[in-house]
Amino acid sequence: MRRSSDAGPSIPLLSPSASPPLAYVDNVDEGASSFSSSSSASLYSYNTFSPSDHPLIDLMSSINTEEKGIKEAEAAGLDALPSYDATSRESDGAVFSHSTPVPTTAWGKFVDSFRPSEAYLANRKAQDSASSSGGYDMEAAARRTAESPLARRLKGRHLQMIAIGGSIGTGLFVNSGKALNNGGPASLLIAFAIIGAMLYTVVHALGELAVVLPVSGSFSAYSTRFIDPAWGFAMGWNYALQWLVVFPLELVAASITLNYWEVPVNNAVWITIFWVVIVAINFFGVKGYGEAEFVFSAIKVIAVIGFIILGVVIVCGGGPTGGYLGGRYWHDPGAFNNGFKGLCSVFVTAAFAFSGTELVGLAAAETANPRKTLPSAVKQVFWRITLFYIVALTLVGLIVPYNNPHLLGASSVDATSSPFVIAINNASIKGLPSVMNVVIMISVLSVGNSSIYGCSRTLACLADMGQAPRILGYIDKEGRPLVGVIITCVFGLLAYVSASPAEGTIFNWLLALSGLSSIFTWGSVCGAHILFRRAWEVQGHSLNELAFKSHAGVIGSYIGLLLNVLVLIAQFWIAVWPIGSTPNANDFFQAYLAAPVIIVFYIFWKVLYKTKFVKPSEADLVTGRREIDIPALIEELEEERVALKKRNVFYRVYKFWC
Repeated sequence: MRRSSDAGPSIPLLSPSASPPLAYVDNVDEGASSFSSSSSASLYSYNTFSPSDHPLIDLMSSINTEEKGIKEAEAAGLDALPSYDATSRESDGAVFSHSTPVPTTAWGKFVDSFRPSEAYLANRKAQDSASSSGGYDMEAAARRTAESPLARRLKGRHLQMIAIGGSIGTGLFVNSGKALNNGGPASLLIAFAIIGAMLYTVVHALGELAVVLPVSGSFSAYSTRFIDPAWGFAMGWNYALQWLVVFPLELVAASITLNYWEVPVNNAVWITIFWVVIVAINFFGVKGYGEAEFVFSAIKVIAVIGFIILGVVIVCGGGPTGGYLGGRYWHDPGAFNNGFKGLCSVFVTAAFAFSGTELVGLAAAETANPRKTLPSAVKQVFWRITLFYIVALTLVGLIVPYNNPHLLGASSVDATSSPFVIAINNASIKGLPSVMNVVIMISVLSVGNSSIYGCSRTLACLADMGQAPRILGYIDKEGRPLVGVIITCVFGLLAYVSASPAEGTIFNWLLALSGLSSIFTWGSVCGAHILFRRAWEVQGHSLNELAFKSHAGVIGSYIGLLLNVLVLIAQFWIAVWPIGSTPNANDFFQAYLAAPVIIVFYIFWKVLYKTKFVKPSEADLVTGRREIDIPALIEELEEERVALKKRNVFYRVYKFWC
């Protein structure tokens, strides 16, 4: 093998006998790498560069050599052979520096799966060599996020369920009760409709970005690449901290839901059981997370649809107690409570209820074929917003008056204050409130499961981009961001603080860190999409090259960004002049703590590396793209459009919305 430094002229990126670089492999079956020289060689044949420009080329050549050695060893009846050490290179381009037994038992394979992946070691070495240059290397950071060895094992059904019901939890089932009490049924409906419209534009913008650039980290990576590396740093840590503090909160919430049945068991026991279950799921990797979310989401979807049917029956007077309700509670006690301030107070509750919807974009980097599966998942968000939030909460406002005593002083973790449970109780339906409480508990566990996934992937992305300690980027042979998962799991042990007398104070301040995180994340997605479209145009690309285009377009992103800013302004007003209280520092920082924290993160990175805003003409639109043969991509997309036009109108409408 020739050394990369001796490779005179540039050579083709791929030849019929070569393997594709890891960053461009499009895994299409259970995350297993696949490549057809006949169909895919054309995608790469025009792209040439020197092997020294890509640290993975020598690595892959060495892996091929090692695979050949394995076959020879098996033929000779050997159980071990020299294994490749990515940290050592000799004159021939690679060296096998030590011998490691090939695991043959289930336990050996399990232990071996926690060892670092070769791609991680190669990225780490490249990062070590680049760190000596000083300053912030945005190009190298983009390359590492594109070449992340995260396992690509999520299927279309996983993404669709994550989009439809992945993060439905206490925000909808429990916190909506407090929102109903603060603002009344009309404020509840208006606020959720506005936040839902905003989120529709956000998710479509995110879908467009993620289909073009399915890189690890998603939101923070896009902010770094298209806005400013300092803002990407702030957004990445903002999002990681959000899920980091949500995990112990959801464990406590899940344990408290069991108090509904007055079980004589200490909550710490339930916290331990739930912690073990969620941690075990995430140690199965992204496939474990995807399958768990598929089941959890299916249960939540069935429960909400069932409640909607039941709610219609109750409103029409078909419940056991009878009596037509109609819009009675909109007249007495009324549609609004606390006036315009009550409406503004519901915005943050609505944002919290919708938080996690953006996980579908984060999962793009671990999806086998994002160009095919992600657009459909993004479109499902419309039905989630319309059906599970707007319709369900409309019925809640018709069945439960905002002055119901169970709503007064509603806690974010107390299932007895859930308007869904109250609605069923008011109808005197035996047994069904317990069923609804089980659904709430499953929803809480689902959000806890998502928190480990969201935090660990974001931490790994920050490490890849050089914005966090490198150890956080550790990814094992199964594609798990192992250190990020472990840190999130350990932080979940804070749930045991629920046994402390200071429980309320501690959790209020933890919640304050994540209160506005989603608003900043969504606003950044809209901003990144606007600047991406600007860079796309400036650099001579056409919209026909985009495999998926946001239904709302750039105008939708402007509207989404404006709505995010308006929500921040409304929340600032509520933070300074809270409902039923005078201005005080404690209430302000509990409502608005996330904002100064983000500003501090941004200024820190800005001053440290003196980063500049990214010019559209200089934005990186290439690194991380899986389809690089643009003419072939345009031709394929045109064929799909022509085929769609030939279908009947009902199918075309279905494909537009689903």
